Formats: sequence, C-alpha cells, structure tokens
Amino acid sequence: MFYTLLLVTFMVAFGVSYIVVRIFDKPVGTILNRIIADDIYTAWHRYVKFAGYVVGISSGVRIYQLERYINAPQYNMEVLTLNAERWTLEVYRTVIGSLQGIAWMFLVFFVVALIAYVIVRIFEIKKKIQAAE
Repeated sequence: MFYTLLLVTFMVAFGVSYIVVRIFDKPVGTILNRIIADDIYTAWHRYVKFAGYVVGISSGVRIYQLERYINAPQYNMEVLTLNAERWTLEVYRTVIGSLQGIAWMFLVFFVVALIAYVIVRIFEIKKKIQAAE
C-alpha cells in the first residue's frame, strides 16, 4: 500500500508540475528571449522548465511525511494505517505542495527577471542617448 501511495503522489506531483510548466512556458521563453537576446536563452528556458519539474515533484512528494506509514513516529507509537481519508489528505497535500513549490520558484524567477529587465533597459537607454549625441 505504501508503494502505491508513493507512486500516486509522484504521478500527481508530476501532473501538476507538467500543467503549471506548460502554462508558464511561453511567458518564461519570452522573458528570457528579451533579457538574454542570444541563442543561449533556449538553454536557460529548458533549465527553468527542468527546475519547475524538480521543484514541483520534490515539493509534492514529501518523503519525510510518507515515512510515517512505514515507521512509527516515536518508539511507543504504532505505524499509521492508510485508509481512504489519509489517501485523500496525502493527494491533496501533494497538489498543494507542488503548487506552492512551483509558485515560489516562479516568484523568484520573475523577481530576478524584472531586475535583469530594468538593467537591460537602462543600458538600452544609455546606448540611445550616446547614439543621439
């Protein structure tokens, strides 16, 4: 039963990560193309997609929480049993954990991208001023 739960939480986290990465694929590509303005932006775009999957899956599949179903939390306690309510709770935690992890990753990405965009714009403006003189 534990292995099934592990597989199900992995598949749910992968599915959530896939959907979110697909939703943000075009905006991330556009931002990276604008900031980097070289062919290397495609490599960075792939890396951000990969990072989205890694963060989503690792945030959704919380191994230390799933260990409660194979090891007792304390010496004198019993191992938790997997019933329908716990399955529902674990799947829900997986969805929320994946979304939360990916949201933080994209927040950091977009803040750094905004700073980089401002720096690029400053250099473009300086270049236009120098060309006009």
